[in-house]
Amino acid sequence: MKTEHQRIALVTGANKGIGKETARQLAQRGFAVFIGARDITKGREAAEELCQEGYEVSFIQLDVTDPVSIRTACGTLSQKADHLDVLINNAAVLEDHGENILDLNPEMLERTLKTNVAGPIMVIQNFLEHLQKSQVGARIINVSSGVGSLANMGTYAPAYSISKTALNAVTKQFAGALKGHNIAVNCVDPGWVRTDMGGAGASRPVDKGAETIVWLATDAPQSETGKFWHDKQEATW
Repeated sequence: MKTEHQRIALVTGANKGIGKETARQLAQRGFAVFIGARDITKGREAAEELCQEGYEVSFIQLDVTDPVSIRTACGTLSQKADHLDVLINNAAVLEDHGENILDLNPEMLERTLKTNVAGPIMVIQNFLEHLQKSQVGARIINVSSGVGSLANMGTYAPAYSISKTALNAVTKQFAGALKGHNIAVNCVDPGWVRTDMGGAGASRPVDKGAETIVWLATDAPQSETGKFWHDKQEATW
């Protein structure tokens, strides 16, 4: 049965952390939200948790590194919704912490790029037909990172940092390609957030990390596209 909600959102990697909090905040704003996650058990648990809070949230199995999984997820969404207003590419991996570019493992770099760069590209390509059916103008938000800013980049986590720089470039490419299609494409630095990835010592709570993502999905002008954001302000590439 298809949802009767007017506004539909899909968040990848939403079984925990910023993704789940983003799903919660969008549901609070009246969206029917689809949680995309690779892990079936964790994805279902996250969706059930939000449903118990009174929201319409559904789980879709989605591995952003697997083209077949993405196509299957697209078919599942078609059975439950007739369009998509918001796509948030949140799924990501961070494997390197203490590594230096001088001894970076190329296999780890390849895995990181596959998830953090190729994944969002394939997800956007596959779900584009649903986004084009939005009656109010669709929005694509890629969750990036401040460590992907070339102006501010140091030596931290080279594979992850490089992947987020590339994701920013992906954002610009799609924004240009979709200009005139009423689909805004932006990327976000959520800051250093207390999640499994960010660690317990991070400076921001998860609701603050999700804030600008949700703003871009809802209240930001539709004309804002092809930009990098932090705390609702343009950030330095």
